[in-house]
Amino acid sequence: MQQDCIFCKIAANDIPVNVIYEDEYLIAFPDINPVAPIHLLVIPKKHIANILEATPEDTTLLGRLMATIPKIAAIAGLTEDGFRTVINTKDNGGQTVHHLHFHILGGRFMTWPPG
Repeated sequence: MQQDCIFCKIAANDIPVNVIYEDEYLIAFPDINPVAPIHLLVIPKKHIANILEATPEDTTLLGRLMATIPKIAAIAGLTEDGFRTVINTKDNGGQTVHHLHFHILGGRFMTWPPG
């Protein structure tokens, strides 16, 4: 756990959130600044600053995150119409919290390009 990381504090239950899904490896909750009608964040409980910092030891964890996103999207009612999954990486990629996290965006038609 990084002491100054807000997502580490959420994962440790030091900061309460409206938990949509949780298991021993990850937690999903609504984004506090949503850009879509449904905007969820999925974070690993292990601190990884961004996808570039993931190591071969994180392969199983990353696979679990990807495999669980459809389940979280189903809980949120997004599987019939679809959704977007986003990983922002570093400052130029739009990452504002430097703890790896996936955005699940849905509830409206997504346009392209995104940014």
